[in-house]
Amino acid sequence: MSVQRTDLQGYLDKLLNVADIRDYCPNGLQVEGRNVIQKIVTGVTASQKLIDRAIELQADAIIVHHGYFWKSESAPIVGMKHKRIHALMTHEINLFAYHLPLDVHSQFGNNIQLAQLMGVNVVASLGDLCSNAIGLVTEFEQPRSGAEVRRWLEDLLSFPVIHVEQSRPIKTLALCTGAAQGFIDEVAALGVDAYLSGEISEPTVHAAEEQGLHYFAAGHHATERYGVKALGEHLAAQFDVAVEFVDLPIPV
Repeated sequence: MSVQRTDLQGYLDKLLNVADIRDYCPNGLQVEGRNVIQKIVTGVTASQKLIDRAIELQADAIIVHHGYFWKSESAPIVGMKHKRIHALMTHEINLFAYHLPLDVHSQFGNNIQLAQLMGVNVVASLGDLCSNAIGLVTEFEQPRSGAEVRRWLEDLLSFPVIHVEQSRPIKTLALCTGAAQGFIDEVAALGVDAYLSGEISEPTVHAAEEQGLHYFAAGHHATERYGVKALGEHLAAQFDVAVEFVDLPIPV
């Protein structure tokens, strides 16, 4: 079976509420390919490795969380950017990218998908409690030690988690996938026991230690692969097209 590019684009843009979300990049179709789509590859980032794999799989479209044309990105299509876009256009592969829309979605978002994978209870949205954060506040059925949570996350995500440890047990845990360590002060002010994100920076350690907050850096890619994967599975059922998730883990 197949789907027209325009039909897929319209469906995705509406499903992910693109028109209502301000972002740092264009969301939706970023590089136009062939009109008829029979095979879709999904992945976290539109890297050269993902494009090459999509070419091998004879995909007509790629859907990712991290695409191109960021506000801080150099505009000329040269070097690495040229190689990537040239490969897409030569093989007429459509590139769809959804950044914040795929973080915040209530069903296919990275944050809700991670919470569901973890099996924790979602009790609030960080967006309702903090000025900028877009994650969730969750809680465990029973308090757990920080060391226990770290080991459990490493097994769950297949990633070497960095843990800024505190002595108190963890009952409430806020999470925001990807590069969301900058929200740590706002999260600490909520009085939760722990905060989980993808990345860590030097100030994060001091902020966690001095505010008595467990912090877990569980990998940018590792925490953000579940939204686009779930979205692809939904599209396979919705349009009866072939969809394959390609996981290309990175060490950060």
